[in-house]
Amino acid sequence: MSLQEFDALMDKMNLAFEYAENLGQYVSAAKVLFQMNEQLPDDIQLSIEELENPEDAKSFTTQYSSEIKSAITQYRQRLMNF
Repeated sequence: MSLQEFDALMDKMNLAFEYAENLGQYVSAAKVLFQMNEQLPDDIQLSIEELENPEDAKSFTTQYSSEIKSAITQYRQRLMNF
């Protein structure tokens, strides 16, 4: 995947994440975070557990959103160096 393709995909996913989060739909936001994580190479992917209780979705998104965004930045830098 090229940097431009990756950026376009992450932009769409980030908008979906922010939209769900702003509407208080934390389960949907958590699903988007899982999808974002899956787009990263195995060596950068976070080891995150499945969300078992929907009531924990808000804390889940708070905990993992910055970590996933950091991993995305790391992967973008890797793509720029190719």
